[in-house]
Amino acid sequence: MSSKAVPDSHDYEPDESDVWRAHRARRARAERGAWWTVGRRVSLLRWLVTLGIGACTGLTAMLVTLSTGALTRLKFGAVRGVMEREGGPGVRALCAFCAFNVAYVAIANAMVVIEPLCAGSGIPDIKCFLNGINLLGVVKPKALVCKVVGIMFAVAGGLPAGKEGPMVHSGAVIAATISQGDACCSDSSSSQFQEFRNDREKRDFVASGAAAGVAAAFGAPIGGVLFSLEEGASFWSTRLTWRAFFCAMVTVFTLYVVKSSENLWGQQDLAKMFSFGEFGELTMGHGNYSVWELSLFVLLGCMGGLVELHCQLHAPLVLLGERDTPDRSNVLPHTEYNEVASLFFTDADTAIRQLFHFSSGALFLFWLPYTAMACITYGVAVPSGLFVPSLLSGAALGRLCGHLLHKLAGGNGALFADSGTYALIGAAAALGGMARMTISLTVILLEATGDMQYVLPLMLTLMAARWTGNVFNEGLYDIHIRLKRLPFLEDELPALAAKGEVTAGQIMTTTVKCLRPIERVGYVYDALRNTEHDCFPVVDTQTGNVLMGTVLRKCLCVLLQRRHFSPNRGYSRGERPVTFETLEKDYPRYPTIQEITIANDDRQSWLDLRPYISTAPYVIDESASMARTYRLFRTLGLRHLCVVDHRNRLVGIITRTDLSAVQLAHRLVCGGQSLADALLGVIWEAR
Repeated sequence: MSSKAVPDSHDYEPDESDVWRAHRARRARAERGAWWTVGRRVSLLRWLVTLGIGACTGLTAMLVTLSTGALTRLKFGAVRGVMEREGGPGVRALCAFCAFNVAYVAIANAMVVIEPLCAGSGIPDIKCFLNGINLLGVVKPKALVCKVVGIMFAVAGGLPAGKEGPMVHSGAVIAATISQGDACCSDSSSSQFQEFRNDREKRDFVASGAAAGVAAAFGAPIGGVLFSLEEGASFWSTRLTWRAFFCAMVTVFTLYVVKSSENLWGQQDLAKMFSFGEFGELTMGHGNYSVWELSLFVLLGCMGGLVELHCQLHAPLVLLGERDTPDRSNVLPHTEYNEVASLFFTDADTAIRQLFHFSSGALFLFWLPYTAMACITYGVAVPSGLFVPSLLSGAALGRLCGHLLHKLAGGNGALFADSGTYALIGAAAALGGMARMTISLTVILLEATGDMQYVLPLMLTLMAARWTGNVFNEGLYDIHIRLKRLPFLEDELPALAAKGEVTAGQIMTTTVKCLRPIERVGYVYDALRNTEHDCFPVVDTQTGNVLMGTVLRKCLCVLLQRRHFSPNRGYSRGERPVTFETLEKDYPRYPTIQEITIANDDRQSWLDLRPYISTAPYVIDESASMARTYRLFRTLGLRHLCVVDHRNRLVGIITRTDLSAVQLAHRLVCGGQSLADALLGVIWEAR
């Protein structure tokens, strides 16, 4: 395990070395004239794996929903039993209620202690993973188990948290686990999944899993694909679009099959993990709102952006049904019930439906403390989603605004849209102000309501919420990434570097550890032990450090572990290089230099690197502009970029860290810009 302060980057581009070319040539020669080739087999297996990811994500969503409901019923059933024995509410019932909540939340917190990466929703971590940052353990089965168990107890414990957000992380972990063969093979290196055991394939499967997670949470397969495209993946392709769509489709199909199994797969059960309700036409042939009310929806969107800016809440989806009755199942029969208590002492799914039936005072008394508690809960070390608290608080605020508008209208109730419409717009405004999502959130809400009349109001509301929030800061996911100090690369070049005439030579790292084509074992071993570099340029020292290619740390460690060196300079005849399959079979658990010991007698031996050198690395001239350098690095998803002069001599190397906003500010200070101006540029870019 690496102990680096800055995580490594993924390797999306294969090393085009001689052993890689030999591997490709052997495969082409073996398949000559054959119809069933490795390519066709891998393509079929890729679709089958995607099918398995979608089905497992749907089953996981059902497990979370059913288990959360069972835990909640257990809690309220025990409290109801105490109240019946005591003849009504009392101290013992309150103590029993608090004891259950404390026990549930303690179990959720214990999951974070076991696996810290399961805290929160996990969406910022998956976003960084898909950007090319190798966060250790973020897509491991341990994180999935702790996330699923933790979110069930956190929601059942009464915390203002949702189980929808963590489903994105769960879907991503399921995708990584199945695609790498970890779910069905103890020795995954010898499994049929070897073709998928690389960073590029894992990245695409994780993107599909994230889309399936959203589809499972909201029953919105199209919205799930768009969410993965807009908010998750940094690298997208047409082929990945089809795979993500297929994965999300299978997830929703799995939910339908499981939920309709009781009636022998007859009519489907339309209930989702999070219920939004239905919106019907109040007047036949007419919409539920007037055109002039679009300006009020925009204003409500601005309010949502400001509220989420102030509280930095969370994010999911809330819609409502007009004919639902208040759920009083948690209250003793033949007794009065309190409106505010009926919203607090129930799960978020039920609370959203009950928003339609309570007074303005109850809505305000619920919205204000719930918003404050949701802000605090998100900082607690438990798995928690961002969607439900934002949507529930936004729906309450929108419903409250609808009540006030109807009171202002007096007897002319048809002047404004119904309060349910304002609850929908308020939910969208709150979530859009938190996550700054537009396209995907619009489609998710439309799929949830099934009513196309809200297309334009949702679009206007979400754009208003996004613009209002962007005036002051970034979205909550981006803020979390910055707080973790992860080198996330945005689509656009940071404004700090775009303002000046910055070149690749100004931002590159010049302290590069280079190797020769044939190097002493002791020198290679010391270089690996004394540095944390993952890429070592290979140069010809006799011609002034002309770049010949690059070799990765993982390759050097495999060669040293297998003692593939010789006392003579070069190999004897008949000795073959290590094959490409051998080099890659241990992915991603390559041997580390700490596991390797070299005897003193072997330090003077020679290690021939020529068969393993990537002879076609990506390079850029030191005079290239910062814009071109950033675009090349970000678009191709590189791990490192060699910088050369006009004679192809190595002068430096650029990694992900060198392109971060803070590092760029430091480089520009050395280039003549004042520290104050550089830091002000970073602050302005963050805003």
